[in-house]
Amino acid sequence: MKYTSVKVAKFIRRPNRFIAHVIVDNKEEIVHVKNTGRCREILQEGTTVILEEAKTSTRKTKYSIIAAYKGDALINIDSQIPNMVVYHGIKEEKIKEISYVTKLSKEIVYGNSRFDLYFETKDQKGFIEVKGVTLETEGIAMFPDAPTKRGCKHIYEMIKAVEEGYVGFIFFLIQMKGIKYFTPYELMDPDFAKALKLAIEKGVTVLAYDSIVYEDRITIGTPVEVRY
Repeated sequence: MKYTSVKVAKFIRRPNRFIAHVIVDNKEEIVHVKNTGRCREILQEGTTVILEEAKTSTRKTKYSIIAAYKGDALINIDSQIPNMVVYHGIKEEKIKEISYVTKLSKEIVYGNSRFDLYFETKDQKGFIEVKGVTLETEGIAMFPDAPTKRGCKHIYEMIKAVEEGYVGFIFFLIQMKGIKYFTPYELMDPDFAKALKLAIEKGVTVLAYDSIVYEDRITIGTPVEVRY
């Protein structure tokens, strides 16, 4: 996925989940943050961030933060992009666990949930729920970075779908490179970790892939070990 117009800026502060103050073109600007997660270990004062320029002039903020450097590593923090990265990864046959797909659709309602992707192969039908991962500590990627009741709900709905004959995937897209393995962040959200372990026991497949991240684009990377 490629961004059409990006700029480099310096992060100052984030007064709430939705906006941040940055220095861009030698002046302070209020920008949108395309991630409502905490991102505290990433968005620190002085951090170099990447902005996407808005495509419309009617928006309140001219830019959105889409990525940030953590040391030498560039982390994409755009929470709207993982679904598209996985979608195109499947289309381009870069995800070996989900291959020979004959139909692929976005945002499909099932039960009380809306799963990110629905797919069909010659002999299977299934759902994929995508979770973007930006939290990393010493090479270990974790999710979530804040408690998520919505995330738990999706997992239990996926278990139900598998019990009713569908194939189910929980797909963690790690929005960076250099990861040793992925694990649920049990200390942050024990309910989510418990639900994920149950899902695996019930036949849901849990996948994690890293990403190739540039300042102006992000693409699917390679599989990452999942530990739980």
